[in-house]
Order: sequence, then C-alpha cells, then structure tokens
Amino acid sequence: MAEPRAERPAMEAYGVPDEPGGLLPWSWAEERLLRNRNYWVVTASAKGRPHALPVWGVWLPDSSSFAFSCAPSSRKARNMRANPQVAFTVDDTVECISVEGRARVLAAELIDPIAGQYATKYEPDPGKQAELATFVKSNAVWEIVPQRAFAVIEREDEFARRATRWVW
Repeated sequence: MAEPRAERPAMEAYGVPDEPGGLLPWSWAEERLLRNRNYWVVTASAKGRPHALPVWGVWLPDSSSFAFSCAPSSRKARNMRANPQVAFTVDDTVECISVEGRARVLAAELIDPIAGQYATKYEPDPGKQAELATFVKSNAVWEIVPQRAFAVIEREDEFARRATRWVW
C-alpha cells in the first residue's frame, strides 16, 4: 500500500498553522504503531452507541493496516459487523496517534502469519508462542484498513507545529 499523504489537520483554534513546515513523517507514526503494546479500539453500534476498550494487536507495515482478535460475540465484533467505521489509538498520551478506518474480518488463509507476529510480540517464551497463536486463531481476527490518521505531540513547544494528518 502506498504511503499516506501528510497534511495539516484543521486545528486553527489550537494555533496549528496552515503551512506544512514541521509535519511529522509517516515513519514517525509507523514506528510508534509497531512498538505499541496496548491499543484502544473505538467502535459504534448501528445506532451510534460508542464502545472503547484496549486490545493487543499488530501493525502490519506491508499492508499499512492493523490486526487484532476478539471473541466473535464481543461487543466490538458485533459493532464492527453492524458499523465497520472504527478508530484505534496507541496508549501514549504525549506522542498521540489516532487512526480511523474500516474494519473487516480477515479470511482464514491470511490469519496464520498475523497470529505468529502477534505471538512473537506478546509472548517472549518461544515455548508458549504457539499457544498464544492458537488462541488468536480461535477468535475472530479483524483488520482495520486506515483512511486517515492524526498525530499530535502533547508538549507545548511541539503541539501546534507538529500536528499532522495523514490521508490514504
């Protein structure tokens, strides 16, 4: 997937300038998406009722997408089936990244490599990685394909000049 286009978010009231000087590179965001441990996934029901909970997951740089698993009967899964528009964030509240996109259940043939990445990321003991991968595969594995992402650095000297939006 092509790298997203960087631009300024519409945040004039917060002192964010229109000119592009100081935009964060996509590599900055991707580095944080890769190393993050807990991601907040935000869904909404068909009637618009919001739901937010943390999940474990993996950023997939080759496809510029995010994958995670959850029980097929969970509220997240029910919401995403009814309304695939979702957002997810990293858990860092200083170097903040929020990604909006569409969720879809992954086809069975695509799950094995993701379950392996997930197990390697979250289980340091190689003897237990297969067990974690099996657990991931026993649930619904979802992929969020980004449409836009936002980043701000919550430090006074960087907030306005570094605020960035990426669009795919």
